[in-house]
Amino acid sequence: MKKTICIFEDEEFNNLLPLVYTRPVYDLRCGILTVRDKIARYFNNSKIILHTRRYLNDAVKEREPKYIINHLSNENILFINGRLLINKNIVSQLNKLKVNSIMYSITGSVAAANISADNVSNLLHPDNDFLQFNGLKELSKIECGVDLIKYPWDLVNANGSEIENDFDLLLKKTPPINLKKYPGVQFKNKKNIFLSKDVIIDPFVFIDASNGSVYIGKNAHIMSHSFIQGSVFIGEESIIKSHAAIYHNTSIGELCKVGGEVEASIIHSYSNKQHEGFLGHSYLGCWVNIGASTNTSDLKNNYGNISVLLNGKPVETNSKFVGLVMGDHSKTAINTMFNTGTIAGVSCNIFGAGFPARYIPSFSWGGSDFLKTYDINKCIDVARIVMRRRKVELSAAEENLIRAIFELTAHERSLKVKS
Repeated sequence: MKKTICIFEDEEFNNLLPLVYTRPVYDLRCGILTVRDKIARYFNNSKIILHTRRYLNDAVKEREPKYIINHLSNENILFINGRLLINKNIVSQLNKLKVNSIMYSITGSVAAANISADNVSNLLHPDNDFLQFNGLKELSKIECGVDLIKYPWDLVNANGSEIENDFDLLLKKTPPINLKKYPGVQFKNKKNIFLSKDVIIDPFVFIDASNGSVYIGKNAHIMSHSFIQGSVFIGEESIIKSHAAIYHNTSIGELCKVGGEVEASIIHSYSNKQHEGFLGHSYLGCWVNIGASTNTSDLKNNYGNISVLLNGKPVETNSKFVGLVMGDHSKTAINTMFNTGTIAGVSCNIFGAGFPARYIPSFSWGGSDFLKTYDINKCIDVARIVMRRRKVELSAAEENLIRAIFELTAHERSLKVKS
């Protein structure tokens, strides 16, 4: 019998802001695939329903026409939290989950639930964007020992192991590399390197998979004198510029242009970091442009754990390495510097001397000297120009989404926080 899966968001989405202002939590990339794509591949013969916040509804429908969005059918449904990084062991637990049972994470959030047809309608509430599992009665409760992604740096810290998991999920066997096609290129540990169709690799490139896999998507271009050290994913049609150093635990999405030094970072699709400068332990959204010689600090001088200002409040990361988290459509000028644990929102334009504040509200214009509100109409004009350069039109749904986020983030721009 064909299984029906619903991938859902919960109230803790806000810990993953600003990255999820523009997308559901399950559309965050970790490893080679997004969380949603991992679930869909493990349950590839299932009907998939996506449940998301209402203001994202139209944009998600447009982006994902093959999926059912925000409509729960009258049938037994297996619900999977969009913050769950799935693997073979978790899939085995999910397949054993009995009807009208809830699986809880280590922290007490609903990780998954198998709900009967007569109970599904009870999950919905007209005044709430999120499914209400707590209101269901006579459910079996199971503590499964799995954890959920909570903060952006959780995704960064898990990225290396997720690249390896996705590499195994996508490839039963790695085909041999045709060395004649790549004269002057040095490959180390070729069995852990996968090159998709029509990958271009110029001479004097060194790809080292001795400590982790390297997966390069079709039509990607790796320019001369670049160094790639696995675990690394480089997406379809992305370009790695000459003299780039792409170090371990890094994922670069589709249609990106990346140069300089990148380590342990995730870059979503359509984003650029073309020039010299260091990006470490960072997460960049889509349509981001990092100016030449922009640098991020990801380690404090005293080697202590890093705290961040998330949603205007201090949060302990319990990690010594945290760089920059930047929302979609944000940009930096040349020579911009970011301190450890900086959060920059959606559609920011950051420039000027010195370090800007470690919390930069969405739709901010400026840097260390001043911050003012980025005019929403100018913001949309720039987004339209940038997207057309990649032959993508800013649709009405996407424009409405940007305008909605501008209103949703108005409170951020009135916050008084310490830098």
